[in-house]
Amino acid sequence: MRTGAKDTTKGSLHEAKGKVKETTGRIFHNTSLETEGRAEKIAGKVQKNVGKAEQNVEREFEKERDPSRKW
Repeated sequence: MRTGAKDTTKGSLHEAKGKVKETTGRIFHNTSLETEGRAEKIAGKVQKNVGKAEQNVEREFEKERDPSRKW
């Protein structure tokens, strides 16, 4: 698995974990857990978008490296 795909996958995982923490914190009126979850969710979104950008760069690099291949 390439770096971009790994970051996208890990980002999605962190985003989901953050959402669970945020919701759990909201249900139990635990502002600390809710804030931690919100922060993790945002960090996951950032990591996911970085992964997507890396995938785009990798794809463009491959296009330049092998122009005969059909994309």
